Amino acid sequence: MYFNSIITVRKKWLFAAMIGVTALIPLSAKAAVDSETAFIFNSFSFLVHGFLVMLMAAGFSMLEAGLVRAKNASVQSTKNIGLYSISGIMYFLIGYNLMYTDVGGWIGSLGVWSPNDPAVSETGFINDQGDYSSSSDWFFQMVFVATAASIVSGAVAERVKITSFFVFVAIFTGIIYPIQGSWSWGGGFLSQFGFLDFAGSTIVHSVGGWAALTGAIIIGARKGKYTNDGKMKKMVGSNLPLATIGTFVLWFGWFGFNGGSQLALSSAADAVSIANIYVNTNIAAAAGAITAIILTLTIYKKIDLTMVLNGALGGLVAITAEPLAPSPLLALFIGVVGSAIVIFTIPLLDKFKIDDVVGAIPVHLFAGIWGTIAVIFSNDDASLIAQVYGIACIGAFVIISSSILWYAIKFIMGIRVSEQDEYDGLDITECGLEAYPEFSRTQQ
Repeated sequence: MYFNSIITVRKKWLFAAMIGVTALIPLSAKAAVDSETAFIFNSFSFLVHGFLVMLMAAGFSMLEAGLVRAKNASVQSTKNIGLYSISGIMYFLIGYNLMYTDVGGWIGSLGVWSPNDPAVSETGFINDQGDYSSSSDWFFQMVFVATAASIVSGAVAERVKITSFFVFVAIFTGIIYPIQGSWSWGGGFLSQFGFLDFAGSTIVHSVGGWAALTGAIIIGARKGKYTNDGKMKKMVGSNLPLATIGTFVLWFGWFGFNGGSQLALSSAADAVSIANIYVNTNIAAAAGAITAIILTLTIYKKIDLTMVLNGALGGLVAITAEPLAPSPLLALFIGVVGSAIVIFTIPLLDKFKIDDVVGAIPVHLFAGIWGTIAVIFSNDDASLIAQVYGIACIGAFVIISSSILWYAIKFIMGIRVSEQDEYDGLDITECGLEAYPEFSRTQQ
């Protein structure tokens, strides 16, 4: 016992001495990080946050498979794994360089992306290697473009040909998305004008929303969705628990989406910023869900789960343009407004007979516009003119380019399945299998 007491006392004195010595070290020396350590942490941040954003592909797949009817669940899952894969290849072959390499104000350069890090020598790190691995940056940027493509998938579900959709995704992710992205994140003319979009309320989400809107209009509504007398027929999703899990997965992945957009983890300040981003992101999403609960209960006298899911996503999209600068209270306000926009614009689309199967256009386009404008409330460098100008430029470009692409595909190969195929369900006609065969009318 006596011996153990001596050891304990010595440990306490040693610990106290270490604290005392540490206190004598200047703060600047304690906070200093060498270039190799900074490189490691920055690359680590890109990779881990990129993993989280990639998980959003699973979230979109589950959300969409749950919100479409049972006869279209398999094809929706096929579309999502296909679009993620196509996005990665196209961003590798052409997209990344168009967006980030030698951007001359309007567009980058053509060419296949390749890592440009010099080799690390056997003796250690090369000082001029940069702030992070170029491969980690490419991976982080690539999962963003896949997110934009996923937005289109849900809006045009249940009536688009899967091959035609894949052609659209290839051009959209390889050319359309990178060109507009180069204008801001690539250092192009919008960046020079002062347009700010921290993690992509406009650059990712509204871009996907504009492409989804043009597709929904050009392809047309599902058969039977709207009657001749202007009424709407409700087409209920096949698996709302799955859609709920998908929303939680998206919510989880959004921490990577917004947190990774800090673009660094090489200092205590970066760590604090990422933590604050996480908090604001979570608060905005929670505020969006609660707002949807209150509004649907007030308007419809019942809580609509699909609205609550989209309300949470609307809050997430809205906070994405500036998740760092707002106070938590302002983040809550941004999420509330984003959700309210979603709740009121979903039925508005139906009045115009624009058939958005999963509510992607209100969530990603309308809430994205709001979030981009809301940057002016917390970022002193933002101006309303610059934000509106950026929204207008990107919106006009995506509307025009997406419309041309949709019409070209329609003319060359067609974009819509036959009325009989739509009635039978795309699982059978496009994929030759069913998501829920035990409940199928064809099952013996």
